Amino acid sequence: MSVVPVQVNPRGAAGASAAAPDGPPKSPSRAPAAQPDSSGAFDEGSFTGDFTSATTSRPSPASFASCYSDLAAGGASAIVSIHLSGEMSGTIESARAAAREAAVPVAVIDSRSIAMGLGYPVLAAARAATDGAPMEEVVSAANRCICATRSFFYVDNLEYLRRSGRIGTAASLVGSALMIKPLLHITEGRISLLEKVRTASRAIARLEDLAVEAAGTGPVDVAVQHLGARERAEGLAERLSKRVPGLGELRVVEVGAVIGVHVGPGMLGVTVTPCDT
Repeated sequence: MSVVPVQVNPRGAAGASAAAPDGPPKSPSRAPAAQPDSSGAFDEGSFTGDFTSATTSRPSPASFASCYSDLAAGGASAIVSIHLSGEMSGTIESARAAAREAAVPVAVIDSRSIAMGLGYPVLAAARAATDGAPMEEVVSAANRCICATRSFFYVDNLEYLRRSGRIGTAASLVGSALMIKPLLHITEGRISLLEKVRTASRAIARLEDLAVEAAGTGPVDVAVQHLGARERAEGLAERLSKRVPGLGELRVVEVGAVIGVHVGPGMLGVTVTPCDT
């Protein structure tokens, strides 16, 4: 979950507090070092199991209620709660249920995206909150960023997306997955096919071109994301640093277990957002 308190709380200036956006993975095929909770689930950060047999579950409304209560007790006068796409997860419904009972006003926002497509709106909201903006302006900052942010990604194997049910309109690719390397994007909150490419190298080259096209000539921040493909990600980031004229901050990050369960090892993605949203 990603929440932005609109007033300073005991942990410091208002900002984003992030945890597993789609709930903790369950049923790993090999024992992780950390211990599961009473329901048998693991927090995202403690999961070290096998993605091939793991599943995810949304956080309960009680989890959000506890978070909102803690923030209110810490001095937050309002909360902006930003989450991964409601088209891919029921997380936002749990947040809305808890928000109705919260002690302070809670604005629940659907980012219509995942990974840094969610992360950038959270950062935009956090900056507005840190600057002392009221709740309405914090919400507006998040929504402007959501509308302006674009994400593209490549997966080595569509089986993870097919199994999880997150493949959306790309489902028609499954039968020919061994013959093509799909480029996907997030549109209307869903994972959809953008282009079909024959080899991994061509797919990554095209991913680079798409990111450059999305960036244009204005000021942008870029996040290159991967799962178990750091060398590929760092190479892509290096090339983008030379091709994006208005590049501000460039991040290379590995996605967490929740996203990893659905995309599988080898995933490479790029998220582009204007710096001035």
